[in-house]
Amino acid sequence: MRISDLIAQYIMDMLEENGHDDSSATIKRNELAETLGCVPSQINYVITSRFTPEQGYIVESRRGGGGYIKITRISMDKHSAIMHLMESVGDSIDAGAAASLIQELLTRGMIDLPTAKLIIAATAERPYQALPAEQRDALRAAILKNILLTMG
Repeated sequence: MRISDLIAQYIMDMLEENGHDDSSATIKRNELAETLGCVPSQINYVITSRFTPEQGYIVESRRGGGGYIKITRISMDKHSAIMHLMESVGDSIDAGAAASLIQELLTRGMIDLPTAKLIIAATAERPYQALPAEQRDALRAAILKNILLTMG
């Protein structure tokens, strides 16, 4: 298991200790890095890449000697989650970010695996290769928003 996966799993375990959707975990970056045998910048990387608002998390941080990072998982009903995701798509989105959004819907049980695979296929890079690069992400965003609208 890669160190980034280990860090993410450790944080997820902390979030799940509360046993409900709206849970939070407060960590001290240096202490967590020491516990897991990594450097603090690896903790930052995992938090900024895997605990984003698009993935249903709010991250607060406080610097200094008593500093901490607080990660809160937001619980939402299906309609609210879809509206939140549509807002986060914006006017353009790349294939990787689209896949992350769909993975979040799958993880939260809002769509099933076959549906997730279809949406990921529709927003992957390959179908847009014939378009000029500057148009690909805008078209992908429009298609993804349309799919999300039909789900809501």
